[in-house]
Amino acid sequence: MTSAWDALRPVAWVGAGCCLLWLTGLLWFATPPTAESQGLPTDAIVVLTGGSQRLQSGIDLLREGKGRKLFVSGVNQRVELDELLRISGNAPDWMPDWAACCLMLGHEAGNTLGNAYETASWMRNQGFHSLRLVTAWYHMPRSRLEFDRAMPEIEIVAHPVFPDRVKQEHWWTWRGTATLLVSEYVKYLAALFRPVLEWSPATTQAEIRR
Repeated sequence: MTSAWDALRPVAWVGAGCCLLWLTGLLWFATPPTAESQGLPTDAIVVLTGGSQRLQSGIDLLREGKGRKLFVSGVNQRVELDELLRISGNAPDWMPDWAACCLMLGHEAGNTLGNAYETASWMRNQGFHSLRLVTAWYHMPRSRLEFDRAMPEIEIVAHPVFPDRVKQEHWWTWRGTATLLVSEYVKYLAALFRPVLEWSPATTQAEIRR
């Protein structure tokens, strides 16, 4: 019995260490970030769809002159600009000048990785070099990771928004918030390690031959 426990002890320690590391990472992930360089204008403002508060924050930033154009990524194929403005409560009977000239929609992205690729293509077509990224604070780590990978040459300024339904204080006591944060943390880890998981010796050899 003792010899069996001695054999399993290293495995138990490794398992405990992995659990502790995972929990430490979750605590870091669940700490709300702050907006970066609020007074610094960027070429573009990019909003990732997923809540009216994100769009409203992006519109407010555009009106404040924090960016030259506002790009909304991941918009439903059937939603056009006037309808999107009505949903956000910003559209009168006519199209506002700031929306007609400076607000653009992306309909191709279906997830965060798609948001990054869609935005990277739009930024390069516009000739822009910096953007302010607007999304929910719990979505920001994964979004920032994918955006940095998709456009390493672009300066990215984070502008998180804080939905009321997601509790920041004692979040572990709120079932909905805890479930959301754990889910987002797992997705973040999957995105973080995706390049490693996608790597294979066959792929490497093919790249070398090419």
